[in-house]
Amino acid sequence: MKRLLLIAAALALGLGTFLLREHQLAGVAGFPLDDSWIHFQFARNLAEGYGFSYNPGVPVAGSTAPLWTLLLGALFAGAGSHPLLAKALGIVASLGAALLGSRLALAWTEDRAAALLAGALAALSAPLVWGALSGMEVSLAALLVTGGLLAHSRGHELAAAALLTLAVLARPEAILVLALAWAAGPLTAGRTARYALCAAALLGPWVLFDVMTVGSPLPATAAAKIEGGLAGFLAGAREPATTTFFTRPWSFSKEWLRWLWEVNALLPLLAAAGLPLLWRRGGRRLGLPATALLLEPFAMALLAPYRGPAFQEGRYAIHLIPMAFATAALPLAALSRAHDGAGGLAHLRRLLAAGLAVAALVSLWPAATRYGWAVQNIEAMQVHLGRWVVAHTPRDARLALNDVGAIGYLSRRQVIDVMGLVTPAILPYRKDGEAGVLRYLERACPDYVIVFPAWFPRLAAMPDRFRPVERVRLPLNTVAGAAEMVVYETEWSRGGLGARACSP
Repeated sequence: MKRLLLIAAALALGLGTFLLREHQLAGVAGFPLDDSWIHFQFARNLAEGYGFSYNPGVPVAGSTAPLWTLLLGALFAGAGSHPLLAKALGIVASLGAALLGSRLALAWTEDRAAALLAGALAALSAPLVWGALSGMEVSLAALLVTGGLLAHSRGHELAAAALLTLAVLARPEAILVLALAWAAGPLTAGRTARYALCAAALLGPWVLFDVMTVGSPLPATAAAKIEGGLAGFLAGAREPATTTFFTRPWSFSKEWLRWLWEVNALLPLLAAAGLPLLWRRGGRRLGLPATALLLEPFAMALLAPYRGPAFQEGRYAIHLIPMAFATAALPLAALSRAHDGAGGLAHLRRLLAAGLAVAALVSLWPAATRYGWAVQNIEAMQVHLGRWVVAHTPRDARLALNDVGAIGYLSRRQVIDVMGLVTPAILPYRKDGEAGVLRYLERACPDYVIVFPAWFPRLAAMPDRFRPVERVRLPLNTVAGAAEMVVYETEWSRGGLGARACSP
């Protein structure tokens, strides 16, 4: 009970700081990414009986975190399609991840004080607080990864395989931890079969759904975003070998260390010191899975790169935060065992513990400020334009969007995604850049196009075909793809420019 209360209090302090800055900067309870609203669109369609679809009744693998989408769909079906419910689910997941992080630290150190500190610091860490409030899948992924590592540490291999496989369905980068956990144990046929069966049973249906709806074992969101690496090579993308094997891994590694330092200034140092201690304590069985803290940036760079580890508050790496603090607890536990109740080692342990707490508090306010501005940006741009569409367009209007979250959810209009995340048919056209997108629009004939002009300068320079009717410009843009988004009425719009006939 003491552990629960302390960790819950740490999370509450973080949540309170974030909510205060959200109120000060945005004035409303919102979400820091437009992607959150994409989950809500899929979840609402699931709850209303339209299946796993973005446009109701049109199945598409448009989520790299299908487990989170399915949980939201179940929540919406039971309690109503209220986006703020995602915050409640995220808070529960973040609290659970921090609690399991504390138990993982206890299993690794057998030091209750160090384990309690690890859980509290994880709960207070800005990325896990951001995850709780973001409407995104990251806290669920952290919960499953940490639970899987705890099960592995206790020798419950089937539970570990199941939890870590589910983590891949919450955040695909978790596949690194799954692979390391398998490699950490005896590589027997029976044990390998258990891991393979878990993967086949839990991942197989989603991969099959991807193939059926997108024509690829990867969801459309991944196919649209991957910038290189192995997955990009298999998809036909080509880049210099120096970029694949040297430039990007080096860049990602530097960004990884910088991000960990921003989370907590002492975290990289203590986690690095904790890894060899964990190897000494548990050998390959405990040490190998924790090397994900070293391998994460290389895996991201080499397998399926899309932006760096720090992108969007570390969205693609937050699932490792509880494990990082559990690893950082090992040097504190070692100091406790080494001293005799007095002297310099006891003082050093207290100093490091206090330093970790202070570093967590110092990083909290800047992160809360970034969160508040991100919510303000999404509310002022995408949410505003979603409401504008409801007020100024017919219910059967077709929209072409480059941000398909809030506008699609709030408007309930049929949507064409010009980036391809939920409209995979456009992906072959996108290989020709903006010219290919324009060719696709001539076939799809939307009534309105709502995009960033900076992304589509040719389209913006065709006022005879795309007439601007509404625009939003952010005075301070911190999270949107560009500072200005414009609504264009198209030449095919039935209520505007003369409704030129649409070619099939």
